[in-house]
Amino acid sequence: MEELTIPGIESYAEANSTPEPRYLQLIQENTRRLSDAPQMLVGHLEGRLLKMFVAMIRPLHVLEIGTFTGYSALSMAEALPEGGRIITLEVDPEHARIAQEHIDATPYADRIEIRVGHAMDGIANLHGPLDFVFIDADKSNYIRYYEAVLPLLHPGGFIAADNVLWSGDVMDASKQDADTAALREFNRYVSHDDRVEAVMLTVRDGIMLIHKKPDVVP
Repeated sequence: MEELTIPGIESYAEANSTPEPRYLQLIQENTRRLSDAPQMLVGHLEGRLLKMFVAMIRPLHVLEIGTFTGYSALSMAEALPEGGRIITLEVDPEHARIAQEHIDATPYADRIEIRVGHAMDGIANLHGPLDFVFIDADKSNYIRYYEAVLPLLHPGGFIAADNVLWSGDVMDASKQDADTAALREFNRYVSHDDRVEAVMLTVRDGIMLIHKKPDVVP
């Protein structure tokens, strides 16, 4: 992934953030060794930010769309309040298998449930209410995922969508591939949606943090 900030600034930020636990370091190492797309991992800085979101929001019901190798789910699981649970949806059975092995090796296995299959099918089987949703899956379906989970999100709940800067390509009009176009449209769509408030964070590859307005009923 192309570095979007001043060269070296992300490493500086990581060095001045709370270290990740050893089991997350091992997931990073395993993912780089086993995966042909290790850049899909959220990594240290974003993982600590996800944990911080959960620590502040104190959600009992978390949905993750896109498990990959389990790093982000485990980052969030660390901060779950008593009784909190994460359902994470993964379309790739091999990614789900690797993630389950990683999760089972931690103290948080009882907090995370992986469901394998297409995300829209997984969302259709949920009843809500959800408190926090993390979207980090195929970019072409971001708006579909957003619209599917928003009715399940309780008023005042939060969604975080990853990769919304897409290595800066969303700002480059010459970039018209499907993923870039989808993310560009998602960013416009959410920022003009009066049901929510949104702020785009320039952490790593960009995170859109979305707050469902308290007066919007499910």
